[in-house]
Amino acid sequence: MRSRGSRRVSFPGQLPGRGRRSADGESTGDRLPEPTSASRAPAARAGSPAEPVRRRDRRGRGPRGPLLPSTLPAYRTRAELFDDLVLDAVEELERTWARQLDGTEFAVEDVPPSNPAPWERGGVPLGRCFPSDAGLPARIVVYRRPLEARAEDRADLAELVHDVVVEQVAHLLGRPPEDVDPGYGEGR
Repeated sequence: MRSRGSRRVSFPGQLPGRGRRSADGESTGDRLPEPTSASRAPAARAGSPAEPVRRRDRRGRGPRGPLLPSTLPAYRTRAELFDDLVLDAVEELERTWARQLDGTEFAVEDVPPSNPAPWERGGVPLGRCFPSDAGLPARIVVYRRPLEARAEDRADLAELVHDVVVEQVAHLLGRPPEDVDPGYGEGR
């Protein structure tokens, strides 16, 4: 007579054939069932590329979709929002200085290069001005990460970006920043 504790029970998630006893009393728990033709994976033909297997996620809820629709403001990345701030500052200056800034390129880079220019001492540059030289147009580069690290919020970042762009344009034009933008440094 068997005790109740030694009885094996097959659960729905268990592989078929596990934990059962055959008619003659031998345990079949150590054997795996023979694969059926429906459970066998189709063999890839020689010369044909193997098709990727599409799987659902672990919990069976289907493939994951976008977290935010593209119509929401949070859909845009921080880099894209920073680019918009630089474009706004440049458009504001081009209204007044369009002729002098004609052909000037404005760029955004994440961080400044690790080798500073000889005239840059102390601190991380927030922007750089490269005058036109040998057929290259004048360029003004604004560095995103140092500016984001110094700003407290989005309004502060917009003000800081504006001031850096004004400083670099003033350096390019050889004028004081207050002449380029009378609202420079006032906190707008």
